Amino acid sequence: MKLELTDAKKWINLFVEKLEANKSELNELDTAIGDGDHGTNMDRGAQAVTEALGKKEPENLTDLYKTTAFAMIQKVGGASGPLYGTAFLDMSKAVKEDNLELSDLIQIGTDGIKRRGQSDVGMKTMIDIWQPVTEALKANKLNQQVIDAALNNVKELVATKGRASYLEEKSKGHIDPGAQSSAYLFESLIEVIGE
Repeated sequence: MKLELTDAKKWINLFVEKLEANKSELNELDTAIGDGDHGTNMDRGAQAVTEALGKKEPENLTDLYKTTAFAMIQKVGGASGPLYGTAFLDMSKAVKEDNLELSDLIQIGTDGIKRRGQSDVGMKTMIDIWQPVTEALKANKLNQQVIDAALNNVKELVATKGRASYLEEKSKGHIDPGAQSSAYLFESLIEVIGE
């Protein structure tokens, strides 16, 4: 399955709405195991995405993902800006010549996050959402249960990357805020493509 421009725009717009609506929840999650500003940062990124896409209507998928990437990189503080930015930038390069299968596209974004964050599955980061979503897309089985299961899994992990890793065992039992914002990204995707 491929995501065409109209649906891809809907996806990004829904993600932006979810970030704005859940700013305080993301901050609360981040207060428990980080510095408490993930919601504020992501909300700033969401506003920047809306503003950038409002200034110039993207003509193709490359434009859309690239604009999203740069808005995130420029406005989202902490590690999240560069990580989301890298994912979307890599995706924008990947669709330059030809639109890809959605599973391949999300895998490219996931690989970008792994590379940029020098991390992998099991470290209690956003990758613990991105990778299971990629696998589910490959199997044509992406649904809300996949996202819920991935979030539950994240909660039980001990952080070995990022600020939460300073807490060691105490990070267990908390949802990583980057994983939660990534869950919003893919919940938005499900709203567009259906389960």
